[in-house]
Amino acid sequence: MATLPARTLPARTRLLYSFGSFTTGSFGTVPGLLLLPYLTDTMAVPGVAAGLIVLVPKAWDVVFNPIAGRLSDSSLAKRGSRRRFLLFGGIGVAVLFAALFAHPGFGKVGLDATYVVVAFFLCATAYAFFQVPYNALPAEITDSPDERTRLTSWRIGILAVAILVGGGGAPAITDSIGGVTGYRVMGVVVGLIILGGTLGVFYGLRGAPVGSLRPNTVGRKQLLATMRAWRPFRWLLGVYFVQALGVGTVLAGISYFARNVLGSASYQSILFAVFVGPALLMMPVWPRIGRRWGKLAGFRIATVAFAVALVGMLGARIFPAGLTFVFSGLAGIGYAGISVFPLAILPDLISAEEERTGETRAGVAAGVWTASETLGLALGPGLFGLILSIGGYVSSKDSSAVQTHGAVTAILIGCTIVPGVLIALGIPLLRKSVLGTVQ
Repeated sequence: MATLPARTLPARTRLLYSFGSFTTGSFGTVPGLLLLPYLTDTMAVPGVAAGLIVLVPKAWDVVFNPIAGRLSDSSLAKRGSRRRFLLFGGIGVAVLFAALFAHPGFGKVGLDATYVVVAFFLCATAYAFFQVPYNALPAEITDSPDERTRLTSWRIGILAVAILVGGGGAPAITDSIGGVTGYRVMGVVVGLIILGGTLGVFYGLRGAPVGSLRPNTVGRKQLLATMRAWRPFRWLLGVYFVQALGVGTVLAGISYFARNVLGSASYQSILFAVFVGPALLMMPVWPRIGRRWGKLAGFRIATVAFAVALVGMLGARIFPAGLTFVFSGLAGIGYAGISVFPLAILPDLISAEEERTGETRAGVAAGVWTASETLGLALGPGLFGLILSIGGYVSSKDSSAVQTHGAVTAILIGCTIVPGVLIALGIPLLRKSVLGTVQ
């Protein structure tokens, strides 16, 4: 790999780097979308327990991701590359993802649930080894803030495609085949998509530049000291966490929302299509808004759009389905913005901190960042599972249970008001998050 940062990256490098979004998008979307109903509606796991099963393996990543970040920094210092972490981590995710949805069929709820916990635990660990270096790379392969924004917009554009393929295709596979077999086939197909994304980014970055090799920050004390002194990063991280929690809650509820509020599981794929379509169209627009009015202003606008759209979907039981799809499209527009701006701001913060300290911060920052995202996305299904339990949702092994009015109301609130409030919490945090550092 080259040793000097480039101010302008070739389109090929942007594109192939963005292929990693097929890995991050698939793992970030499909388990959040289908793992909870997989547990409640094929294994008869109660809602609260299912939420905990989704949470616990990812909670481990909160501890492990910063460690993966330090290991990634060490690899960069010793070998001049983080690419082997991308390769082995991504291959591990692909194989273990297929295993996660293989449904062992032990015949006992406890044994089946334990299998899912172990498989998800291993899959989340492998994902850390991919995601941490993947998030660290934009701060190293170019030193231009504008180029990082463009790189991020390409990445989020491919991410939107990955979400469309995974979020729309995975439920379509499970619904068309049906039952346990549907989940097994879906797991293999998505695993192959993850593998393809991994190989694309690994081979695509062979000639990409890396930043100067600064001393590596190691040890928990140094990590804590870095976070205490790095106030802009902490504020941005806080915004990202609460909004990831909101997104995780929405993802967990979409399957239930389509079946029990709109009345048909087939609406799930439609909701994703009208969500991702506008998001794709807005990917090149949000960076322009950021350049004209500032990244924080664009971030706030996107946050408001997403929150308003979610609250608007509260009327899904009385509005025509078409209006609900319009709100879903507005949510996609907002989602694109809250995805682009924090990932565009993060590399700027990393570079400023590395210049200030003279030490590598990319891997550590990416590890803490990924841990926060992982925890937020994991707590979302846990929160939604708790809401299901409060509403009296009835679990089953074939999705045939008739739900009460209270359960349907809980699903509606869990998909609209709760995540809408969480997304909107980003606005007061953004008043202080990176003030004086990023305009």
